[in-house]
Amino acid sequence: MALKADRIETQTDVSFFMDETATRGVICTVSSGGSGVSMDDANAKVTARNAAASGSKVVGVLLNDVVNLDLTRQHINFHQDEVQKGSKVTLLQIGQVTTNNISGTPAAGDPAYLGVSGVFSNAAVDDNTGKEKSYYRVGRFLSGKDQSDYAKVAINIA
Repeated sequence: MALKADRIETQTDVSFFMDETATRGVICTVSSGGSGVSMDDANAKVTARNAAASGSKVVGVLLNDVVNLDLTRQHINFHQDEVQKGSKVTLLQIGQVTTNNISGTPAAGDPAYLGVSGVFSNAAVDDNTGKEKSYYRVGRFLSGKDQSDYAKVAINIA
């Protein structure tokens, strides 16, 4: 999954760490909260959802690729905005992205929900039961998918 370079970043957050590998564009949820407002609290962690999204507390859309490299043999590719697993990540909370990290077939104006595995979904459906469920709304689709399966999504996680 990917994000294209054309994006609007109105509000971001850099106070969370991520202990797993992930690609940019995934919706992240809180896995463990820190205490207070400390910017360097190692207990403030996010995760990319890999199970049903019900009950998840969304924090933002991941703007970095989180990689697990042997830093004694190679360095992080800063041009690709990579960060090492266990490092701080940048999360988009308000803005606009163009992504192919989408399940379903959205149309312009459809609500964008947190789907399973951190993807954007235009339907709030529980994958475990197949029934409608109220998932976390993260924004709204500004377009349908193009021929490469990319769509514009307005993000508003407040």
